[in-house]
Amino acid sequence: MRVVQMTLDDELVVAVDEAAVDLHTSRSAFTREALKAALAALAIRREEERQRRGYQAAPVQADEFGAWDAVQSWGDE
Repeated sequence: MRVVQMTLDDELVVAVDEAAVDLHTSRSAFTREALKAALAALAIRREEERQRRGYQAAPVQADEFGAWDAVQSWGDE
């Protein structure tokens, strides 16, 4: 693990410290988890954007999934 120095607003440090105490963890552990969550959310947003561009480039056709209509079962039949 590496030591990284960061500059944060005082209010943010207080909020992080309070959250860390509430969660019975350290400031570093809380920050590590927050950064992992932010990176995971970023990866999801990037994948969603990639898919959005794909559907814009090749939109779903009206009859694209029609072949499956006859074999679908929705449980209410």
